Amino acid sequence: MIAAILRLFALRPLLTLTLFGIPILILVVVGLLTIWALKIFVFIVLPIMLVIWLVRRMNGSSDRPPD
Repeated sequence: MIAAILRLFALRPLLTLTLFGIPILILVVVGLLTIWALKIFVFIVLPIMLVIWLVRRMNGSSDRPPD
């Protein structure tokens, strides 16, 4: 049975690529996009948020309306 399946994969390379190649390719792409998104968050979004927080803290301004 296993030999027949291996023979089928050897004779049909497109089927082998479809069953094994595309899911692995999708996993690689999802992993790379996740790493890319985390880098943007850590190196761009967090520093901007930190600067805004520090400026607001230094100026003593807050989001509360005056009494």
